Amino acid sequence: QGTRDHPPAHTALRDRLLAAVVTCFKRHGAAAIDTPVLELRETLMGKYGEQAKLIYELQDQGGELLALRYDLTVPFARYLAMNKVTNMKRYHIAKVYRRDNPATTRGRYREFYQCDFDIAGQFDPMIPDAECLKIVHEILSDLQLGDFLIKVNDRRILNGMFAVCGIPESKFISTCSTIDKLDKMPWEEVRSEMVEEKGLSPEAADRIGEYVQLHGGLDLIERLLQDPKLSQNKLAKEGLRDMKLLFEYLTLFGIVEKISFDLSLARGLDYYTGVIFEAVLLQQENDHVDVPTSVGSVAGGGRYDGLVGMFDPKGRKVPCVGVSIGIERIFSILEQRVKASGEKVRTTETQVLVATPHKHLLAARLKLITELWDAGIKAEMLYKKDPKLLKQLQYCEDMGIPLTAIVGEQELTDGVVKLRDVTTREEVRM
Repeated sequence: QGTRDHPPAHTALRDRLLAAVVTCFKRHGAAAIDTPVLELRETLMGKYGEQAKLIYELQDQGGELLALRYDLTVPFARYLAMNKVTNMKRYHIAKVYRRDNPATTRGRYREFYQCDFDIAGQFDPMIPDAECLKIVHEILSDLQLGDFLIKVNDRRILNGMFAVCGIPESKFISTCSTIDKLDKMPWEEVRSEMVEEKGLSPEAADRIGEYVQLHGGLDLIERLLQDPKLSQNKLAKEGLRDMKLLFEYLTLFGIVEKISFDLSLARGLDYYTGVIFEAVLLQQENDHVDVPTSVGSVAGGGRYDGLVGMFDPKGRKVPCVGVSIGIERIFSILEQRVKASGEKVRTTETQVLVATPHKHLLAARLKLITELWDAGIKAEMLYKKDPKLLKQLQYCEDMGIPLTAIVGEQELTDGVVKLRDVTTREEVRM
């Protein structure tokens, strides 16, 4: 099916990951919003380029034509336009749907979570864009996934590059989609797709090849600002100047060593208008296992200044920039690591198990557990009238519950509870 059940261990791992991501989003002052899973078909169509074929459309039943949301960005833009919101910093964590060929080992599903952070509003150039990249850096560092690289480019630089290489404007978007495959295919295959499928001239493809294999930092930006062809193109020059500014802000944020200005980064979606970025994990190694590097990008995003205007009756634009964390792909990596290390994932947050060593003490357990629950303590007990003490202690070990509160006849007489540390087996009377 390309969707998956989430057993308790997986769900516990996912919840911890999501909690770390939400903490980061909140730290940056974002408010949570939610949008419906169903959108009008017309809302989604024409926003995703060649990826539109992956939209799940629902059968018409004599009413509106609907589809399942493909991402969280287009619904957000529609929300801003409908509610005439011109300024917002938000996050949204929810499931999205793609009629894709699933590859579960690579974290590719038809139903999966996205975690989005977006800044909407008219601000000075590159400040919100730099913050989005800082957030990606914070999250990937906090999750300790190993070494990573954040690639950045700009649609204006790409479009300027296409223009100076002699590509007609009508083929810009389809050329973008092909260049976006450079991380998965060698240049020769990308070049042949451009020429044979997209109808570009071999000369134009070769001229593009000179640019898209370049990557670097501020030095490359300076070099391209002096490039005899690119420097003559207004769009490319604008994009390169903003890219230089972005790198200055990223240097101040202290994260520039993880950023690469990469001219092959294209991101195949139609709605991007400026800076685009994508985070990839580098070769992963740890004590237990070499995790395959075929997981692909784990975060991506960019600037989409024209999207809100598409939904506004008067065409009013709201500039936006945002990032999406590919949490499902990150799950896949962490699951493999946990599996290989033999580490046990706690599926509950229970702090204490209420236990009794003798028969006929169910009432004592029920009274004590009520006190604990009322005090906000996470507590459990076994659903048997007279469970054996060994069984109760074994349950604690199996579930990773750290403490057992034991109340027997002697404890009832003395008005105490015996608190046992499950790991060290130390006991104290309280």
